[in-house]
Amino acid sequence: SVHDRAYVAAVLSASVAPERERRIGFPVTLEVARRTLAVAGGTYGAALHALAFGYAANGAGGSHHALPDGGAGYCVTNDLAIAANRLVAEGAARRILIVDLDVHQGDGSAVIFAGRDDVLTFSMHAAKNFPVRKARSFRDVELPDGMGDADYLAVLAAELVPLLALAPDLVLFQAGVDPHSDDRLGRLNLSDGGLAARDALVVTACRARGIAIASTLGGGYGADRMVVARRHAAGLIAQWGAARAFQT
Repeated sequence: SVHDRAYVAAVLSASVAPERERRIGFPVTLEVARRTLAVAGGTYGAALHALAFGYAANGAGGSHHALPDGGAGYCVTNDLAIAANRLVAEGAARRILIVDLDVHQGDGSAVIFAGRDDVLTFSMHAAKNFPVRKARSFRDVELPDGMGDADYLAVLAAELVPLLALAPDLVLFQAGVDPHSDDRLGRLNLSDGGLAARDALVVTACRARGIAIASTLGGGYGADRMVVARRHAAGLIAQWGAARAFQT
């Protein structure tokens, strides 16, 4: 399994230890536990739909900081890892690539799948951002503060192509919007258009090679929640627009 059974039991009974809740960043109530189950199920369901139809998205998820022994960084459980592990175990996918473009490294996913060749982790993130101590993904790309649209997209295109050449059956896309220039916890300088181009690039690269892709929301932070929500929505619209070009 992805997470320790004792930790999962503590989440479901809303009895997570206070020190672990501090690492997560909020109390794990019964309501949070129910949402956590729904998010994990949503990512797994999106992955199944993507394998059947080419593209799907979970309007939540991307909780990439959760580690085997517990949550961290606003992540209770790692829905990406839960979905990937289950799909491989069930034989629904032979190999899965997690493409994590949140501004923060997907350290939990990296730790969970270290040494495995059936689930590969790719994280492209701000070098000087959380977590301070980085894990080792299958492929990590650390970006300098302030990188803008053109340089970011060029690096992403160059990095993504050889990873897709490893022929995953499915890409799980962590599409955090926190690389945006106005994000409260980001250190990069992407515009609205840059984020949309990023999402379209990833979906197009996958679908052009016949690779299924399932997207999750990922991070995004700001004083105005509606502004952040609109960034997430714009990303989903860009992804869907790119995916439609490959519908038969």
